Amino acid sequence: MEPAGPEPSLYTVKALLILDSRGQRLLAKYYDSTFPTAKEQAAFERSVFSKTQRAGGEITSLEGLTVVYRSSVDLFFYVVGGCQENELMLSAVLACLLDTLGHLLRKEVEKRWLLDNMEGTFLVVDEIVDRGVILESDPQQVIQRLSLRAPEPAAYGFVLFDYLAGGSERRDTGDTGGHD
Repeated sequence: MEPAGPEPSLYTVKALLILDSRGQRLLAKYYDSTFPTAKEQAAFERSVFSKTQRAGGEITSLEGLTVVYRSSVDLFFYVVGGCQENELMLSAVLACLLDTLGHLLRKEVEKRWLLDNMEGTFLVVDEIVDRGVILESDPQQVIQRLSLRAPEPAAYGFVLFDYLAGGSERRDTGDTGGHD
């Protein structure tokens, strides 16, 4: 009996990328050895950007991989999976990432905000995908999980943590315990 293809796996995401409007990396997480060196990763990022920067679609196939993507203001967001991966699952990851960041920002995500809140962006990514396994695709669940993890905002006022921790509402109501 011949095998019907690769065995199903939970490791569906090979990479998650955020590039700016010139194709420069702002955030990249590679979850397997498809692109083991920084040079190969940079070449793949240039290739995916050149193929998608003017395209109107949301999905493409590149180097035997499935790539779902979307742009927002001056950023390009990519979720990369194997050629056999379900595009809807990869799209759900992308939508969750954009919706979560958009909710925290309360508008579309742009480069300046992303750079100012890179730590928080990494936390969001890590709540959605861990080592290539999709953990969550519901933005409200990601926001809730991060609000439970987030410490009180630092004195310098890291804006994203203030949103996540709900720090401004707690101070306004005098609630210090976080219990309902």
